[in-house]
Amino acid sequence: MLFTVGSACADLKAESDVQRGRYLIQVSGCNDCHTPGYMETDGKVDEKLWLTGSQLGWRGPWGTTYASNLRLVVQNLTEQQWLSHARGPWRPPMPWFNLRKMRDEDLMAIFRYIRHLGPSGAPAPLYLPPDQMPKMPYAQFPGAVP
Repeated sequence: MLFTVGSACADLKAESDVQRGRYLIQVSGCNDCHTPGYMETDGKVDEKLWLTGSQLGWRGPWGTTYASNLRLVVQNLTEQQWLSHARGPWRPPMPWFNLRKMRDEDLMAIFRYIRHLGPSGAPAPLYLPPDQMPKMPYAQFPGAVP
C-alpha cells in the first residue's frame, strides 16, 4: 500500500479523535441516558448499541423528554452544526450546560466517535408537552405537572 507521511499522520489523528471521543462519551455519562439499559446494567451494554437513544421518558414541569438517538442525529449534521447542536439549550434532564463548557476539540472528538459508530436504531420518541401523559416507562421529576 502506498501512502504519504501526511496521510498516515491524518489517519493517526482521526483514530486518536475517535478514541478520545469514546473516552469522553464514557466519562461524561452520555451513555447513561442515550444508551438503552446502560445504567441498569452497570454499563454492560454492547458498544454496537451505544447512543441509539432511549424509550425512557423524563417527565417534569417541562413536559416529557427522551434521550435522542445520537447516532442518527449526527449523520445529518456538519461539524459546525454539531458544535451548535451540542451546546443546546435543551430541556431537562440533558446537562447541555456542561457541553457548552467543553472545548471545541472535545466536542469534535465526540462527534467523530459517534460518526465512527455509524447510524443504527430508531429515533427516540418525540417530546411531549406537560399536559400530555407519556406511555410507560418514564421517570417522574418533582415539580408541578398538570
